[in-house]
Formats: sequence, structure tokens, C-alpha cells
Amino acid sequence: MRKTRFHNTRLPLVGVLCLLFVAVAAYAPVACAQLPFDEGAAAPLGPTEPLGIETAEGVRQFMVEIAADEASRAKGLMFRTAVPAGTGMLFDFSPARPVAFWMKSTLIPLDMIFIGSDGRILNIAERTIPQSLTPVPSDGSARGVLEIAGGAASRLGIRPGDRVHHRLFPE
Repeated sequence: MRKTRFHNTRLPLVGVLCLLFVAVAAYAPVACAQLPFDEGAAAPLGPTEPLGIETAEGVRQFMVEIAADEASRAKGLMFRTAVPAGTGMLFDFSPARPVAFWMKSTLIPLDMIFIGSDGRILNIAERTIPQSLTPVPSDGSARGVLEIAGGAASRLGIRPGDRVHHRLFPE
């Protein structure tokens, strides 16, 4: 069997690709450690604020990032690989209006809690589907939307009608 010049160059090319793969795999933990967050983008990227939800079983406490401008609302929790327990992101829509979200570049299921101007929960979309383009709408005009880990709302007994305590919702 005759080997062509192209065939002879395959082995070094495969070797170079293997070395590149090993180098990237060895460097990845170091590169991730240098990011402004860890756990695969699970920790908050910005400052957090306390938020409480008054449920039938008691008040549930969260530390939330605030998405108050168009850029932060557009990015949301995209590309995160986890939302740690007791954390989330609160989207500020002022004035209140009907809103809808999609999950195009969101990698994990989320619970979306739609909140009216009075701080009452309008509706909850539980365990939204990662990377879906299907709109997830509010039931009415929402002043805010709280995104938390998928399944957390049910586990914590959070229901429509519960009261959210945060500076965005006057008492």
C-alpha cells in the first residue's frame, strides 16, 4: 500500500491536536478560578440585595442580583450552569407591564416568579425549559420578575398571591 504525502502528515496533526486538548484541559481549572465567580458561573456576578417572600409556611429569604437596565435584563441568567439555593435575579420593569421571557441561551431550568406593582405574586412558571424559544408570559402587568433555581418555588411553598418584600415593591 502506497502512502501519500497527505497521509504521512496526519499523524503529526493528530499529535498536535491531542497536545492542544491536554493543554486546554489542564488550563481550564486555572482559567475558571480567575473569573469573577466560580462554580461554572453559578455565583452572582454583581452586587446582591436581600429579598423575602412571605408564604403560608413563613418568609423565604433570598439574596438577588438586580437586572435594572436593558443590558442586564437581556442577559439575565444566560450561560449560568447553576443558581445556588437562596439566590436569584430580580428583573425590574418600571412601570409595570405585561412581560414575557424565553430561555434561548439559558442552560438550566428556572422558576420565573412574576410580581405585580403591589409585591403580590401574579403567576409562577416552574422549571422552564432550557434553551427554549417559547415565550413565558406574565398573567397581567408585572413590576418585577424573580428567577430562582428550577423547582425551588414548589419546594419552598411559594405560590401566586404570596407577598414579595423588596425595595421595588412599596409596603
